[in-house]
Amino acid sequence: MSAVPIGMPAQDLTPGLPDYPTMLHALAHAASEVPDRVALICEDKSITYAQYGRAVAGFARRLRQLSAPGERVAIIMDNSIETAVAAMGGMAAGAQIALINPGYTDHEMTPLLKDCEPRILLCAKPMFDRALERAGKLGISHVVVLGEGGHKLEDWIDDESLVLEEDGMPAPEDLSAMFFTGGTTGLPKGAEHTHAMMSIFCRQITSQWALDFDTERILSVAPMFHIWGHHFVNIMPLYLRATLVIVPVYKPDIVLEAFERHAITTFAGGPPAIYYGLLGNPDIDSTDFSSLKYCLSGGAACPENLLTSWEEKTGCAMLEGCGMSEGAPISCNPTHGQRKFMSIGLVPPLTELNIVDLETGTQVLAPGERGELRAKGPQFTQSYRNRAEETAGAVRDGWLYTGDVGYFDEDGFLFLVDRKKELIMVGGFNVYPREIDEVLHSHPAIHEAASVGVPDDFRGEVVKACVALKPGETLNEKELILYCKEKLIDYKVPRSVEFMDELPKTGPGKIDKLTLKGKR
Repeated sequence: MSAVPIGMPAQDLTPGLPDYPTMLHALAHAASEVPDRVALICEDKSITYAQYGRAVAGFARRLRQLSAPGERVAIIMDNSIETAVAAMGGMAAGAQIALINPGYTDHEMTPLLKDCEPRILLCAKPMFDRALERAGKLGISHVVVLGEGGHKLEDWIDDESLVLEEDGMPAPEDLSAMFFTGGTTGLPKGAEHTHAMMSIFCRQITSQWALDFDTERILSVAPMFHIWGHHFVNIMPLYLRATLVIVPVYKPDIVLEAFERHAITTFAGGPPAIYYGLLGNPDIDSTDFSSLKYCLSGGAACPENLLTSWEEKTGCAMLEGCGMSEGAPISCNPTHGQRKFMSIGLVPPLTELNIVDLETGTQVLAPGERGELRAKGPQFTQSYRNRAEETAGAVRDGWLYTGDVGYFDEDGFLFLVDRKKELIMVGGFNVYPREIDEVLHSHPAIHEAASVGVPDDFRGEVVKACVALKPGETLNEKELILYCKEKLIDYKVPRSVEFMDELPKTGPGKIDKLTLKGKR
């Protein structure tokens, strides 16, 4: 492949891809063209595309009675068909939805609700009492239950008079959703998305991950409050007119059973922790993966041993992609054509990417040089809600500064090294945690690992390793440090090791480095 000019689009959109003004238009089209196809499956419940469209139209009608277009609807629900209807129904009502982790404590949830200032709070019955209390304290006008104990899908799915009318659709430039950043460097921020951003996401992704229309059976396990989980439940499957299988709560044995039961063709897996959990389950050796064509990963970098182990077990390569709450895709390792091991792929259509110096963020670096990744394209947010200062820091001259450190090779393939804000400064040397994590993961006794910087009076910071061992394995601090000394220069070697039963995770399944640093 010839070299791609750095900072220029790598390719055009695949010709002939459907171009919908909003994803609600895509749902209306699917409900009309393939009404009897099963759209969503969750445990023993399923709905067709016709029923999906009716449910969204019916729920949107109810929400319009409680709020005006342009207001916000907060959704605090676990993975379910009802959550998909809640999200699409909120957008169909002209609202901007805000999906919030239902596992958050009141302390964590309150600032997010203050940020989004919703008119309506949607929840399932188990959350109702907490939601009502939060609403009362924050002045939220309405709490609505969807599912058991409240509005039910059965109220709408068989009512043929309910349709998504073209005249009632939001415009592409209207705000559709906000996704809260992971919060690994501070209080989560609400990255604002428009309907146009969601639609272009589908065409950009399908130009690189060339999934098939009308035949895919997609399995989703990531939480829907995260942009990855939301987009691979409500956006991509709908665009492809696929059948989507939703796992309500990630449990490896249930996920493996779903591969066979539903003849899954595409696994929208997500962060590495999800794949590690499946590899560690004994049922993986007897699972039939014969229908599986594509396995997708995003949310955190995949260690080398994970990529190789997964392909050996399943016969299907993991395709890494990069995105963030502020927008996606940033890059994708393509389903077809050349791929490079450990790269997250090529620049998507209609997108510009630069690697710039870490000090000023203005000097564009040459291939092979490491620096901060910045991005420009129609899929990226231009604002955090109520965060003018943070917006100004992240979005400069139209460029979104991602905080990721990486480099391009001569062929235009992007490699991520680490997070800029997770750089460890040891005696003036930049230490990238991912490099250490790779060494830790290569030890045969280790199941999970992450390295963080901790204060040191002499060097400013030193490396601390946090590890969880595989069942039945033994390892002590001295042995692991000696192992690292064989593979790393002295200043990169961990000075201490903390052994844990399991590494803490944030809601999206990423390792929670703030907790590991003792800052949460």
